[in-house]
Formats: sequence, C-alpha cells, structure tokens
Amino acid sequence: MALRADQLTSLWGVPVGAAPPLDLVFERVCSDSRADLRGGLFVPLVGERFDGHRFLDAALRQAGGAIAARGHLDAEAMAALTAHGRPVWLVDDTLLAYQELGRLWRRQLAAAVVAVTGSAGKTTTRELIRAALAPLGAVVASIGNENNDIGAPLTLLRADATSRALVVEMGMRGLGEIERLSRCAEPDVAVITNIGTAHIGRLGSREAIATAKTEIVTALRPDGLLVIPAGDPLLEAAVAAVWSGRVERVALADELDGFDPALPPPSCVAHLAADGATLQLGGPAGPAVRLPLGGRHNARNLLLALAVAAELGIDPGQLTALQVELPDGRSRRLQLGGIEVLDETYNASPEAVLAALDLLAAAPGPGRRFAVLGTMLELGADSPRLHRQVAERAMAHRLDGLVIVAEDPEAEVMLAAARYLPRLERVASLQQAADLLLGWLQPDDRLLLKASRGVALEQLIPLLRQGLERF
Repeated sequence: MALRADQLTSLWGVPVGAAPPLDLVFERVCSDSRADLRGGLFVPLVGERFDGHRFLDAALRQAGGAIAARGHLDAEAMAALTAHGRPVWLVDDTLLAYQELGRLWRRQLAAAVVAVTGSAGKTTTRELIRAALAPLGAVVASIGNENNDIGAPLTLLRADATSRALVVEMGMRGLGEIERLSRCAEPDVAVITNIGTAHIGRLGSREAIATAKTEIVTALRPDGLLVIPAGDPLLEAAVAAVWSGRVERVALADELDGFDPALPPPSCVAHLAADGATLQLGGPAGPAVRLPLGGRHNARNLLLALAVAAELGIDPGQLTALQVELPDGRSRRLQLGGIEVLDETYNASPEAVLAALDLLAAAPGPGRRFAVLGTMLELGADSPRLHRQVAERAMAHRLDGLVIVAEDPEAEVMLAAARYLPRLERVASLQQAADLLLGWLQPDDRLLLKASRGVALEQLIPLLRQGLERF
C-alpha cells in the first residue's frame, strides 16, 4: 500500500512536527507500537482500558509519521512530538481517523468490496463468499473478530494492488455501528444473512435490529447490489425504508410453498437435494453445487454467496466444489474417539442454536444424539422465552440427552421445556458436564456444543478428548 502525506494533509490539515516531504508515502498503517513501524504511519487507538498515545513517543522513533488525538496530548507530549522530526496529524478521534484511512485506501484499490452482516451466519457466509470469489484471484477477507470499528478498516488496509476482492464482515451491538463501517468500506455488494434476535437485549426489538442491519447500505454504491433472503416481511420493510437500488432475493425452492404474495418474489431459487448434499441452480439443467457445510441454514448461506459471485461475473459452473475453512468453534466437526462432535462453541444466537439442533437431528447414521447448550447472552427480557424455544426444539427432535450450562431463570425454563428427554441435567461447571457426558456417550454417538462466547464452552473439548480416548 502507499498513502501519500499530501492526502493526509488534505484530510486533517498541516501536521505538527516536521513538514512532510512532497514525495513522502506510508507503506503501512499500524496501531500496535510493537509492530515493525519503519516506513509506516502510527495510529494510537483509545479503548476502555488502554490508550495508544502512551506509546506515541516510542513509536515515532521508528515510524515515518503518526496521527494523534488533540485531547490525549498535554503540553509536554505536544512538545515531544517535534523532537523526532516526523509529521504528526492532529485529529479529534483517532478511531474515526483510522476508518478514514481505510476508506482512503479502499478508494485506491481496483478490488470489489463485499460487506456482510446479519444476526446469525455472518462469519460462515463471509467464508463462503471468500471461497466463491476465488476464481477472481487474491481475495482478502476479515479474520477472526475483524467485524467492528477497528477490524473493518484493518481488513481494508491489508489489501494491496494484487487483491481482486475484499469481503468485510460487519457486526454491531447498537445502532450506528454498521453505518460507520459501511462508510468506511463503501461496498459494491452488501449481504444481509437474516434478521434474528441476537443483541435484542441491547436494541429492544427485532424491528430495531432490522434497522441496524440495513445500515449496511448507507454507503453501498448507487449501482451496487443488496443480497438478502426472500420472504422476511420485517427485513423487506427495513430495506424499503433505506434502499431503492437493486436487490437480489434468494430462496430454497421448498420455501416457496405458502410464500406471501404481498412480498417481493425471490429472483434466485435453488433446489436443495433430498440428502442435503447439493444445490441445483437454474433448473434441472443447471449446475449442481456441493454444499461444503451441512444444514439448511448453510444451504441458504451458500445461495447468498453464489449470488455475490454471479454479480461479480463468476460462472456458477466454476463453483461446484467449494473449499471452506471456518474458524474454530463454527461448524467444526471433530472426531473424539468414536464420537462426532459438532463444535459450535464460538457464539450463539437463538436462530443459530435452532439451526444447529436441526443439523444434529438430521445427521445420518445409527448413533444417538446429545447436546450441551449454554446461555445465550444479550437477549434482555426475551431471554427466558428464547431459551425455552431452543429447549423445545431439543425436545421436538427427541434428543437422547441434553446438558444445560446456564443460570436461572434460563436454566429453569429449559429444564421444564425438555423435561421428557431420557437424559436431562443442569450443571454448574464444565467439569460436571464432561463427567456426565463421559458416562452417557458410546461409539457412533453425535454431540453438539453450542453457547454464547462468554460461556467458554470450548473448554469442554479437551476434557472430553481425554476421557474419550478409550473409544
């Protein structure tokens, strides 16, 4: 990358310290003072428990320049800035400046930018889109938790002249966050996976969640494309309020039964094979795309990804066998002894838990089916009702056993809803969960692990691995 000093001066005025040479360029942007700062621009970010301005003096011993917030520099610090002979641009907020740098760099790239949000399935869909865009060449996508105010610009700044596409995941915990990320990324294509109940405790209603998610179109190019699942009246209403451009609506063929004629019809329909292994596109003569991940929910996510690929000129015939690698804790299948474990420990929303239970129940084979379900966080007053729903789904699927890792009132309603399962226990620790499961499980059984990140359910895996080695 190469950001010119004169571009920064046009944004934030003449820097303090040394006047930058006319030909000065910055080859990288760094917010970590421990990184290689040579030839780079240092941006000290500020959080609840840290202030990067503490390291500004040390960073300027290496960096070619910096950005700093006026309110975080006293007179002594301001005087020290001039001692290093480096240009320092003063701004009101370094995080907003960091996002402006991301946008500035994005505008210099020839790559198409795809933005992805939704209540559930964001990361999975992000990785499916990354895989579907591989025929274009080098694809840069968000890594790990790069879906927030810091992560989105970081993703953009990782791209270079060889990049052919960028896939930027956008999360949120309140109104206005996705709007900022959209303005930073200025996407060519935007994707909303669904409108669910994740973070309903913060936003108060699904209507507010829909409003927050549709902020993704704030800076969507006027000739850009929004890709959404068909058939959700709440999502359609929220989209209609903010976007008048092109919309691609996707659906599985069997979802058309009973489709509300008052809603816009899907423009992309695919048939999911009876065995759930392939998607048939464009009728019987169209290409059959193998599902790299199991479950109807992932078939819908794949259809969103295929719509993005088609928009960017990729023939679906090139995508019949996608290879997808997901981060740990997301749709990961493990073999622990003779037990198949569906590792969904990274996070949980009600919609994602229901989909995971459906996937567990649909798995072929003679083995029994067990689940460990933990608390779903940030659901507010709706939390007991939504926890009861997932326990009712476990009951409807007649699981062979359920372990609940939760406190009251959530645990109480889950126990009541699943009370007729043959094995049902509430535990206070992961060690207790492991001890129970090791007494229940037999070779060929399947086990689902699903909870919000705060439960740290992934710590159950090594406890199980040690005990299941006997299989």
